[in-house]
Amino acid sequence: MNSRDYKILRPGNYYHIFNRGNNKEKVFLDSQDYGVFLIRLKMALGLLQLSFNKNSRVRIRPLPQGSFTIICYCLMPNHYHFLIRQNSGIGIDKLIAKVCTSYAKYFNLKYGHIGNVFQDRFKSKLVDSDSYLTYLSAYIHNNPDQPLDWEYSSFRDYLGLRQGQICDKTFLLGMFNNRPDDYRKFVLDFSEEGAAKIKDLLFEE
Repeated sequence: MNSRDYKILRPGNYYHIFNRGNNKEKVFLDSQDYGVFLIRLKMALGLLQLSFNKNSRVRIRPLPQGSFTIICYCLMPNHYHFLIRQNSGIGIDKLIAKVCTSYAKYFNLKYGHIGNVFQDRFKSKLVDSDSYLTYLSAYIHNNPDQPLDWEYSSFRDYLGLRQGQICDKTFLLGMFNNRPDDYRKFVLDFSEEGAAKIKDLLFEE
């Protein structure tokens, strides 16, 4: 494969999105932090509306619904992964900026932190085949040492253990004949050989 680093994000394409904490520092320190990030993601996607008072610090104007399809995700202590389809001319950068800017304000206030929370701009790579997409989803879901027990990824949603709102599971599960057990086996059997097949879609963590 040729390098798939992309600066221009185009509608109809799938992308592997990655970023980590500034200086590789942790950006999620407890369960509240993970939850706050995901709530902001839902708000930006138009999946969640909260009633605000004038003193509320959370002000995220949702992007038009349907602008993006989140295929899968995983939040780790010092980085995150998303597999996203951009459905319109609104760039994924707009979504990530809304979520991460709001989250950074929360993080800095909570921990008395000053400066950047995340490292520069997020990184993106084009995913241009169904095969690569399935392997990439397995790689993302395998980021934790115990993927079945990790609450902060979409893997448990795919297995029917949780009814999450964030991901559209239709496309990926369709590749496994809508059998969660088949997808579970595929993910848990993922190996270095599988990662080698998609090495150009991965980032240094």
